[in-house]
Amino acid sequence: MPLGFYIIMAAQFFSALADNALLIISIAMLRDMAAPSEFEPLLKLFFTLSYVGLAAFVGAFADSMPKWRVMLISNTIKIGGCLMLFLGSHPLLAYAVIGLGAAAYSPAKYGILTEYLPHRLLVVANGWIEGLTVGAIIIGTVMGGIMIRDDVSAALMGLGLPFADNAFEAAVFVVGSLYLAAAVFNMFIPDTGVDHKPLKNNPIYLFHDFNHCLRLLWRDKLGQISLAVTTLFWGAGATLQFIVIKWAEHNLGMSLSEASMLQGVVALGIAAGSILAARYISLRQSVRVIPLGIAMGIVVTLMIGVTEAWIAMALMVVVGGLAGFFVVPMNALLQHRGHILMGAGHSIAVQNFNENLSILVMTGTYALLIMFGLSINTVIALFGIFVAGTMLVVKRRHEANQREFDNVALLEDRTH
Repeated sequence: MPLGFYIIMAAQFFSALADNALLIISIAMLRDMAAPSEFEPLLKLFFTLSYVGLAAFVGAFADSMPKWRVMLISNTIKIGGCLMLFLGSHPLLAYAVIGLGAAAYSPAKYGILTEYLPHRLLVVANGWIEGLTVGAIIIGTVMGGIMIRDDVSAALMGLGLPFADNAFEAAVFVVGSLYLAAAVFNMFIPDTGVDHKPLKNNPIYLFHDFNHCLRLLWRDKLGQISLAVTTLFWGAGATLQFIVIKWAEHNLGMSLSEASMLQGVVALGIAAGSILAARYISLRQSVRVIPLGIAMGIVVTLMIGVTEAWIAMALMVVVGGLAGFFVVPMNALLQHRGHILMGAGHSIAVQNFNENLSILVMTGTYALLIMFGLSINTVIALFGIFVAGTMLVVKRRHEANQREFDNVALLEDRTH
């Protein structure tokens, strides 16, 4: 891999590290405010609103200028959200602004891979970026969990950080420095030399253009399968973050700080699965991993009977490993099809719209189930059955597509 690829990875790592540390700190801030428990999954919902609401515009924005510049602008918006949290804004509002930056950042960080690298390296590159992003999730959630501990909070206050009057402000100050590090790496990302499309000023044109791209990707036989899988994965993954916290507290008697460590264990499994997929699965073989999604849903339901921490950790590694192994090839396939059909930025924007709409629906549904008083074990059972059942439907759809393709090929052979 060229040096520029590793600079892209470093920028992504620090930005994702800060996002995930802030999630745990924001949850702790909501609890300190005695906010209702359903506010916690709403953090993710507010974060992803921009992905859905601005999907028609961020793809065009990402394709209108060099990707490194888009990443720098987006990262600056994240710094603004972090500053709002530092100055005392409500965590939901501040995290929504950080989500705005992330929504603009995402088409650029993935789109630059298709511009910078040949398609034969896309699975490997996605293995790297997913593995590193998951590494940032592990370290970020653990870092957030550590910084809200009383002893660490006291140590942070003892550092005399400027303008930090309490432990939460000190923790947010540390996270803000990570966004600054990401911004420095953004400035050294190479220009790929790809021609850029001038950004249209007419929002109606942008909306119709996005709608065309959305329909194009869902009608593509391979695009629709990979898009369905990644859409389910990200919705399920975001919901699982909050399920694991509540499950760890209810079934294992863990605190928020300890439960955040368990989130990191899931991410560790995803990183391992991502690396294995990058090594053993080629772009041509990517659709063969779909059954692992069904297996992941079934394994999740086993969480209900677990009450020992070491068993819980082993199970989380397995769940994460299955998730990482099946999503990385699907992600690479989706990027490849999208790049061919409509261009990198537009393709990633369509992907983000679907995936984050899934996050909105699934985390919103989880918040409602908690608000209605369902036990966490009931929620886990419903979640696991839904994931396995949906992946089974996707598998059968792909098999039907294959039969249709084979029949068309057979008819063409007979006419010649």
